[in-house]
Amino acid sequence: MKTLNFRVVLFAFALIFGVVFSIPSIMQSKSGEKITLGLDLQGGLHMLLGIKSETAIESRIKSMAGTIKYIFDDEEIIFDDLRIVEGKQITFELLDKDDVAKAKTLLKKELPGTVLSENGLKFSVEMTPKEAKRTKQNAIKQAVDTIRNRLNEFGLAEPTVAKQGEDKILVEVPGIKTQADEQRIRELIARAAHLQLMAVDEDRAARVMTMNSNEAKKYGDVILPDVYDEQRRYLLRQIPVLDGSKLTDAKVGFDKNNQPVINFALNGEGSKIFGDYTAKAVGKRMAVVLDNKVYSAPVIRERIGGGHVQISGNFKLNEAHDLAIALRSGALLAPVYVMEKRSVGPSLGADNIKASSLALALGFVLVVLFMILYYGMAGVIANVALVGNLFLIIAIMSLFGATLTLPGMAGIVLTVGMAVDANVIINERIRELLHAGKSVAKAVEDGYDKAFTAILDANVTTLIAAVVLWAYGTGPLKGFALTMGIGILASMLTAIVGTHGMYQWLMPKIDRKKLGLWFGIKTEGAK
Repeated sequence: MKTLNFRVVLFAFALIFGVVFSIPSIMQSKSGEKITLGLDLQGGLHMLLGIKSETAIESRIKSMAGTIKYIFDDEEIIFDDLRIVEGKQITFELLDKDDVAKAKTLLKKELPGTVLSENGLKFSVEMTPKEAKRTKQNAIKQAVDTIRNRLNEFGLAEPTVAKQGEDKILVEVPGIKTQADEQRIRELIARAAHLQLMAVDEDRAARVMTMNSNEAKKYGDVILPDVYDEQRRYLLRQIPVLDGSKLTDAKVGFDKNNQPVINFALNGEGSKIFGDYTAKAVGKRMAVVLDNKVYSAPVIRERIGGGHVQISGNFKLNEAHDLAIALRSGALLAPVYVMEKRSVGPSLGADNIKASSLALALGFVLVVLFMILYYGMAGVIANVALVGNLFLIIAIMSLFGATLTLPGMAGIVLTVGMAVDANVIINERIRELLHAGKSVAKAVEDGYDKAFTAILDANVTTLIAAVVLWAYGTGPLKGFALTMGIGILASMLTAIVGTHGMYQWLMPKIDRKKLGLWFGIKTEGAK
């Protein structure tokens, strides 16, 4: 028998690699890298979310008002009556006409995409229509990224979060099996996590229980409830001292009573603003507000430097953990709401696995039998390559922690047919050449040469389609594209390189008088 050639050695290594790294997924062992089953195979939660993009405009306006206050204070520009009107416009008055030019220059630099109107020393700032549209679009994109980050930090395997249409978000979370887990995930996704540090209006705080929202607006204030007691209310300055955009980290900690708290850190700009404000507001209260509810309103005893703040409350540990995740991943610029929800039970997922596995096994067996009956030993060689191809697909998906979905299973079944198709083309070329009187060695070499171009063209065009599906598809389409793409690349190695090497290795054993056994034909034309 001829010495092993590089093609056989390469195929042998690929087969060993495929078997070794497929075992954890096939055996479902606790150790090793495994394929993650998708929503349709293991059950889970499917949601279609809508987004209130108009609220993003109000959030942006509030943030811009905070920026104006900060830069005016920093540049010692004297101003008064800074407030937000109907959530769309910022108004203020300068008290020194010598500051007008400087203020306009600063606002133009710090607030792009806005229009500044003036009437004497009174000014108003509004967003341009183009900037408002961009803000809404950015709110949707940011919501997708934020929700994905939250689910990833929560430790869930391969959640699907994708924009659907103009203003909807598709969320699929595999592995959610209980109502409690489902509720926790829904709250984590929908939580705005909008953090604000707001000054208490000490001059009018005593009147808060007799005031309404309209009266509070006249003073540039808002009334917000206590998170644990809706009857308790706080009168706060409308424009926050700081918001969550200056936050860099949030972690769960414990206070002196061993109760969970949230410790968060501010960036450099936030630390400076916080330090400067607390230095000027000693003896006054500052409220820690999350999603328009007051968690605490401690009195400032001294300047607080370092940019470290704490949210305390009667948190449960899970609640504190989820809140820290929401704060770290960033606030939603606009709130989301559930438009459609359905749960896929684990029993349905098990039925899907059983049905798709049966389809794969049946398709595989039929292909194997056909190849053996029609092509003889050439069919056996093709089947060995087919087995290697399946192991490689599972191994590669396992190593990358890819998600296998029901369409992905369909992609594997399709890949089985495509992998064999390459060997069908090669075998038919070899049989044509044998009928033409070529020697076995010549027929094999020329058969691979003549078939290679057709196989390469077919695989490249299919691979391009798989890449496009992966790039622009969502959920099930990605799963189908992934398995098909991996299968095509694996088949180029197994069905072309591997089988070619096996023919070269076995060539001395191929008897020209037994071509029916080796290639499924009867001819005396071979030399």
